[in-house]
Amino acid sequence: METARGSKREVLIELAERIEGNERRRPATDPPPRRSSRNSPIRRPHPATASNGDPRRPPSPPAQVLSDSDSDSDNAAAPSGARPLRHVDLSDSVFKSYLQFTGHTAATVDLSKIQSFLASSSSGAVSCLICLERIRPSDPTWSCSSLCFSVFHLLCIQSWARQSLDAAAARAAVRLSIPADKAAEAASWGCPKCRCEYSKTQIPKSYLCYCGKVENPPGDDPWILPHSCGELCNRPLRPLCGHSCLLLCHPGPCPSCPQLVEAECFCGSARDVRRCGYKNFSCKKRCNKLLDCGIHQCGEICHEGDCPPCRKRGVYRCRCGKREEERDCCDRDFRCEVPCEKALGCGKHVCSRGCHAGECGDCPLQGKRTCPCRKRVYEGMACDVDAPLCGATCNKTLSCSYHRCPERCHRGPCVETCRIVVTKSCRCGSLKKEVPCFQDLSCERKCMRTRDCGRHACKRRCCDGDCPPCLEKCDKRLRCKNHKCPSPCHRGACAPCPVMVTISCACGETQFEVPCGTEMDQKPPRCRKPCSITPLCRHASICKPHKCHYGACPQCKLICEEEYPCGHRCKLRCHGPKPPPNPEFTVKPKKKKFVHQSEYTPGSPCPPCPELVWRSCVGQHVGAEKMMVCSQRTLFSCDNLCGNPLSCGNHYCTKTCHALKSRSSTSSTTRGGESCEKCTLPCQKERTPECPHPCPLRCHPGECASCKVLVKRSCHCGAMVHVFECIYYNTLSGEEQMAVRSCGGPCHRKLPNCTHLCPETCHPGPCPSPEKCGKKVTVRCECQTLKKEWPCHNVQAAYLAASRDPKDISKNQFGHGLLPCNSDCKSRMQVVQSNLQQRKPKISEIEEPDPGKSAPKRRKRRERLQETKETSTLQRIGSTMRWMLVCLAIVVVVIAVSYYGYKGLLRLSDWMNEIDRQRQRGHPRI
Repeated sequence: METARGSKREVLIELAERIEGNERRRPATDPPPRRSSRNSPIRRPHPATASNGDPRRPPSPPAQVLSDSDSDSDNAAAPSGARPLRHVDLSDSVFKSYLQFTGHTAATVDLSKIQSFLASSSSGAVSCLICLERIRPSDPTWSCSSLCFSVFHLLCIQSWARQSLDAAAARAAVRLSIPADKAAEAASWGCPKCRCEYSKTQIPKSYLCYCGKVENPPGDDPWILPHSCGELCNRPLRPLCGHSCLLLCHPGPCPSCPQLVEAECFCGSARDVRRCGYKNFSCKKRCNKLLDCGIHQCGEICHEGDCPPCRKRGVYRCRCGKREEERDCCDRDFRCEVPCEKALGCGKHVCSRGCHAGECGDCPLQGKRTCPCRKRVYEGMACDVDAPLCGATCNKTLSCSYHRCPERCHRGPCVETCRIVVTKSCRCGSLKKEVPCFQDLSCERKCMRTRDCGRHACKRRCCDGDCPPCLEKCDKRLRCKNHKCPSPCHRGACAPCPVMVTISCACGETQFEVPCGTEMDQKPPRCRKPCSITPLCRHASICKPHKCHYGACPQCKLICEEEYPCGHRCKLRCHGPKPPPNPEFTVKPKKKKFVHQSEYTPGSPCPPCPELVWRSCVGQHVGAEKMMVCSQRTLFSCDNLCGNPLSCGNHYCTKTCHALKSRSSTSSTTRGGESCEKCTLPCQKERTPECPHPCPLRCHPGECASCKVLVKRSCHCGAMVHVFECIYYNTLSGEEQMAVRSCGGPCHRKLPNCTHLCPETCHPGPCPSPEKCGKKVTVRCECQTLKKEWPCHNVQAAYLAASRDPKDISKNQFGHGLLPCNSDCKSRMQVVQSNLQQRKPKISEIEEPDPGKSAPKRRKRRERLQETKETSTLQRIGSTMRWMLVCLAIVVVVIAVSYYGYKGLLRLSDWMNEIDRQRQRGHPRI
């Protein structure tokens, strides 16, 4: 191997000397070779065209290859006086043998993860999850070969594994109470990302390539992937099919097996030649496999795995054959709910089994029989006779598994709970007490031991010393400084952040993953595909395409040609908006470079139009135009009169030329400036239709508005007043005016001959036929004892017959005195007068009080006050005695409580001393 490497170095040196000689002999007219830069990587010949004939080894690199400045630290390792080398895109050389064998392209699902690893490696974005530092090509590494295939520094993973083993051994020794050496042997460590378990013997001790064949692979070969041996991988493919990987030594999982094999479909009815990695296939035909019933065939499309149960419906008998039911074929073997009840061989008992097939068997009570406790055996007993009790102690083991049943031989089960009183200790050993055997004993003492995390106490009641793991969340800030540790509380350092951040180019086709927290230190990936971002300027359809890039797109270099509102076009360089840069991550700021300030700013609007045009005065008078810049909006006025029609449309403005605010007849744009004078003359137009009121407006254009003056007109009955607009009321005819003035309600006018109102609807003129009023009127006699109801026209006729005018009768007296009084009226008048005499108040004489009669009352009052005073003194004495008795009772209660409390404390102290003495003697636990 060393000899092959030495020969390759000699070939590289020879090829570099040839290229230098060719450059010296290059004529002066030839253009110089283009040097590589950050945004234009050097294109090298495809490895398949190498002259050395080895498909796994690309040709030797050209001499003096410039660095792309992806990693300054990588270039620092180059010797002085030599140009630093860079690693090119090696995906073609890695995938060459695999693609030649399969005939596929590299953009397959199997190779996507490997391409992501290669993109990260070529961009220098591979970082260690433990230390979050960049992995250089010369750093010894170790990669997980189970699930995640992540790459770590060799020293970091060794330190991680040792710390994980020590922590696991310490936890096992404390929780399982085993020696430390046995705990260390059984401990395991996990991958920092996928947590896949590894044993102690699997701690990496040497630096191996990805495929594990070469120790300390070279890191200075620019045509070999860093940390790779450059040979075929040859790792067994998964699932194990007997073939090996055809890629060059690579990171990540191996792709599916590309070998061609003859395979059967899932149902076995079709055979086809397929790739070994995809040999399991479906023929899309009916399965037709014989189902478990042995009768029917599977009707599903060719499928993977076992066939489903048979669902054919049919009528089947139960095991005993008594019932028939329609069931699925897979459920044809079933048992009915009818008991068997067939006579057994003894002829005395029946079968107690449920539905079953076959013979019922012999009677289980024939032959040798024992008593319930199985101590005495009886032979020759009839099966219908119960075995007698032996009378001995049962002695069967109870459910506690420690004690035996103390009762005499009995039928049926023994007692479920063992009630033998024993001395038990709680789990933590702080309490010992006599309790029944079935009862568990636990105290209320909280365990204050520190859990495995070393931060929180156990705090479990009556803990036996095996404290459970801490259930608190760690919640410490991880090294990525973006997330917190989601694991349960633990000892030692937290695991690395498992989140991987995807860094992609603008189009998203080229991307790689980096550990969380390192995305700010990475450089954007380089993509050779055309940029997919559509320019935002107006030249998107004719703009020259450019390659995919990170950040904002370059500025368009075409002429703007944007049309102004005036009709001219912008003649500057395109200054339209640029698409925003990809905000996925931000590259570290670089040194500021001096950039020449151009005459435009991207995204800014076009400058004002610089074209020269003729422009008229503000009054738009003919013959007063001037030459001005198109974007210049300076207004000027001439010395002519304005002459613009006023708003009234009847007069003209007499001011000097000025800017107009109103819209002109020739232009639809509104111009600011001084408005024309206002016409202050009153309107002198004649209204149509004719109206007696003049137009209240000033001089105005067009016809006058309809007269809106309100005219008041009362209704015919005078109950309400109508308000009409002048234009409306005057356009009506005489009959229509009379109809409109009617209020539509009752007339409300009093009839001339009686006190009633006119019953007709509001009408013009006098009320019709007032003498024919038909309303009822109450008619009374002179004493108002008799009363009757007459029609109003009869009452009027009665008044006229009595030579009295009904108009002169008041409303209250209308109808009174028209009926003659009789004898009942006179007797009633007498009764009323007598009642009035009795209701008159009697005038009583007011007697003057005698001062001599009040003297005895004052004397008696003084005597009662003295007796009250004597009674209150006795009450005061009684209340004092009651308070003294209450105070005495309180004192007695306080003394009793103090005495018995002190005695209780003494007994408690004695009991605690007894517990301590028993604990010191060390009674065994139960």
